[in-house]
Amino acid sequence: MAGRGSSIMEHTAGCRDSSSVSQRFDCLTHVSRCFQTGTCPTRSAAEVARVIFSGVCGPVPGEDRESGPAESCDLTCISVSLVERITSDLTSRVLPPALTSYCGEILTVFQDLDLMSQLVQLFHAEDQIISHLAAKTASTCVCYQLLKSGTVSPVWQQKCVQTFYNSALGPELDACLWSLTEVLKRLLKGAHQDILGKLLSAFDSSLSALCSKFLPEERKEATQCSVERWGTTFCLLLDLLEVLTASSLICGAGVCLKSQRITHIHSSALLTTISCCSEYFVKKRALLLLKRAVLQKAGEDWASGDVLSTGIKHKHFSSDMSLLAHSVLTAVATNWLQSVQVESASFFGGARCVRVEEGQKPDCVMLRAVSLLLLKSIELHIQTAGGAAGADSAAEVSGYLQNLWGFLQQCGVQLTEVTHRCCWISLLFGEQDDDMMEAAKALLSIFLHHRRCSGLEDSAVLEAACASGCNPHCHFLLLLQSISFDHSILLDFLISTETCFLEYFVRYLKYQRADWPGFTAACGRISWPQLSLTASCGGDVLKVTCKGQPDGVELSSCDQPTGVTSPVGTMSSAAGIHLVEYDSSDESEPEDMEVCQDEPGAAVCENISAMDVKQEISGQPVPIKLEQYESLNSPGSLSEPNSTPERRPGGPPLSVLQTEEASRPGSQVTCKTLARAVLCMSALREVVTRLQMKKLFPYNPSSLLKLLAQVENCS
Repeated sequence: MAGRGSSIMEHTAGCRDSSSVSQRFDCLTHVSRCFQTGTCPTRSAAEVARVIFSGVCGPVPGEDRESGPAESCDLTCISVSLVERITSDLTSRVLPPALTSYCGEILTVFQDLDLMSQLVQLFHAEDQIISHLAAKTASTCVCYQLLKSGTVSPVWQQKCVQTFYNSALGPELDACLWSLTEVLKRLLKGAHQDILGKLLSAFDSSLSALCSKFLPEERKEATQCSVERWGTTFCLLLDLLEVLTASSLICGAGVCLKSQRITHIHSSALLTTISCCSEYFVKKRALLLLKRAVLQKAGEDWASGDVLSTGIKHKHFSSDMSLLAHSVLTAVATNWLQSVQVESASFFGGARCVRVEEGQKPDCVMLRAVSLLLLKSIELHIQTAGGAAGADSAAEVSGYLQNLWGFLQQCGVQLTEVTHRCCWISLLFGEQDDDMMEAAKALLSIFLHHRRCSGLEDSAVLEAACASGCNPHCHFLLLLQSISFDHSILLDFLISTETCFLEYFVRYLKYQRADWPGFTAACGRISWPQLSLTASCGGDVLKVTCKGQPDGVELSSCDQPTGVTSPVGTMSSAAGIHLVEYDSSDESEPEDMEVCQDEPGAAVCENISAMDVKQEISGQPVPIKLEQYESLNSPGSLSEPNSTPERRPGGPPLSVLQTEEASRPGSQVTCKTLARAVLCMSALREVVTRLQMKKLFPYNPSSLLKLLAQVENCS
């Protein structure tokens, strides 16, 4: 080893003696320009490799006294960046054959000179740019070697393992955390599970030791939070934990190591960090990690959906999720929510703590994360209990929801003149479709559990649900109102894989079939708005706004009618703005859609142009005339019980307009909302049916179509 080190020094010294700093700059500039144009430099590969290597090694005391520290740092940055570019281009195979051979010769010389040892020495450089560039370049070299030979660089591995065991705050630990995270991300994106398993096994014990120091089981006070660099290092650790959590989802049953389960195992410590840490960005980052873990969406920002959706779970998955849910609910029961800090929303110039009396807008990202974390934890707790508990379990769940409601009010979430708490989900999640669907699905599970365990009559259950803000009928109607009862937006949700709308929709339709009177009653509490509503996080205070009485939505509690303002949020998929713009060919290019039918004997998968889907939807009008909608809106159109809006053969039955609701006060409101909801779902059924018949729907919707047909039968 000593002989090899002396050989490296001889190579470096020889290169330095033959050229000054300016000459090396000129050489590296020439090499960089040649790589940009795809040509080979005039100098030999061995000579270029030695010049780059000398730049990576940095200045030697007494050398080039006329050059200052800035020039030496610049030379190091250029040299390290060139190494990263050469390795990255070889990995991606984008170079011409001649240049590929040239770069391969350079890497061979780097291997002889033991370049990796020099790169890892730069990890502890005080200059953060040099330290980061070294970590980035080392990661690229490690990935290249892993993909080429399936082996891990022993120098890099030993450096990271030792640093993790030492756990000393500093640039070296930051560089090692970032480097390992980057390597794991690249392997996960490329679906290299076999290589990933070997790499994780090599770091399993050292990562567990590192997290035991940063995430102790019990911490009375966050003593480390005040240490310099702690926040930066901790966020890098959180990034690594998200990658490890994502690896457990992607690898499935193939790999199951303790390091992949750290987020769940140390969830209680992460919750303590959120409540105790003084740095807001650390709290927020830890909270978002827990939110993604409970939603099983770790890595969604950088991993494709196909990579994440393996469907195979490791053997500890259920117990880990139960542990996470238990940690959250235990913390909430001990007033954890009261210690969660929520600042005002970020703006140009920073942020500060929320003071309701000053009219500031709270950080909706934090509010949504806390709400979803608690709702999903309750849902997991219910699924684990299996419905064995009775009224006590229902009371426990109701207590958690009351705690959440108090937390939202404490943070400035105000429902102006609203006594109907079911509105809060649209108010808080209206701008995030994916989060809204997750919240609606969790609340539906919570409601069904309460309905099963409470032992109350259906009317009393719905009354209690409205008091807790979890009546699924109200949530669904508010969703329909927020999209102006536009069935094409529901179709977008059904086709899109970005939300869990399909799962939520099917579960809700099954419950709606069993409780049609409850749905009808909810329609009586919510009237269809004549004009658009505004309610989102965009106001000075997170609250519901109403521009005049005609714009309001009439809601009431379960006890008595009360005119209030509906907090229907301005969703990103508002009326007329679809995930796929079917009516405009300028908005979407033709693309192939793989259509699969999972029924026996169905047609095999075939490539269908998305333009065909657009033409199928926009080419023929849905057999529900516009006059029907206009007649429903016109004054007095529902005053006569025997009047029936015009409909084509095969359209939805509208006997709802002649039900017994017409004999009660407020029947016009009930019929109007109910008719619009039925018409919307009927139009959706007909469009999906046409798409299925022409094999343009991306999956088999038979079960969904049966449920939609039953809506018309119930009406």
